[in-house]
Amino acid sequence: MKTMYWMDNHLFLLDQTKLPDKVVYFECKTYGDVIHAIKTLMVRGAPAIGVAAAFGMALAELAGENLEKVAREIKEARPTAVNLFWAVDRLLEADSALDEALLMYEEDIETNRAMGKHGAKVVDDGDTILTHCNAGALACVDYGTALGVIRAAHDEGKRIKVVCDETRPVCQGARLSVFEMQQEDIPVKLIVDSAAGRLMQEGKINKVIIGADRVAKGGVANKIGSLMVALAAKRFKVPFYVAAPKSTFDYENSIYDIEIEERDPDEVLYFGECRVAPEGTEVENPAFDVVPSDIITGIITEDGILEPF
Repeated sequence: MKTMYWMDNHLFLLDQTKLPDKVVYFECKTYGDVIHAIKTLMVRGAPAIGVAAAFGMALAELAGENLEKVAREIKEARPTAVNLFWAVDRLLEADSALDEALLMYEEDIETNRAMGKHGAKVVDDGDTILTHCNAGALACVDYGTALGVIRAAHDEGKRIKVVCDETRPVCQGARLSVFEMQQEDIPVKLIVDSAAGRLMQEGKINKVIIGADRVAKGGVANKIGSLMVALAAKRFKVPFYVAAPKSTFDYENSIYDIEIEERDPDEVLYFGECRVAPEGTEVENPAFDVVPSDIITGIITEDGILEPF
């Protein structure tokens, strides 16, 4: 299934809040619809957010909107993923927003396949790979970043297994990564987030591969919980890789200076429709944390495997 597609001058986004139970597409007729989809996680994952934002700019251009104003509004949708800013700025310089968005759509697929080819080199036959959150086709236009590496290794005939942690509070690992691996017939197990360290301690994990929402000076920002996985990997000498396109790189800022998005407390207070904490409970719900460069083995990109900076 496609994460998104453009038809009849409208953008259709796969509503990932409904997966894996329902496959529903949300029709974006205006750039405001795209902003709503980004804020509510109908579309998520740094590369997918970037391309969706580009199509939001195209919708605005077709409607005769002021693109500078629209760009500011779209950039406010989610502050941590740098692809969003990169895509909007690129569209502002384009002669045709729609043509540029369609080009970015195709580029994303090519980039992810190149990333998968480079990343497959670090995967050995028989590896069990742990991944956190969802950095697969659902986080991109297609193929994926971290899960794209796993797909590429699988396509090469390597006998690999995948362990997905649930990735609370929205459970992208349980709902989305497991779903993707099952669709690809790649052996997969689900664990609770707090079990990752135990499996590494027991020698049951050979590699960790995650995605990224921003790569900057000093480290990588990724879904909350990534830091704990990285620290456990460091302690038990498990190679820890980040798979991210160059569009996710921020060479100007320190990773510790970026804004970390704080999300709705109800994501923590409820599991589905069920309240899991007493009324009046205070909540901190950061969407991302930071993995320092010195505990990252390498960053897998479309140009090869790079040293953290």
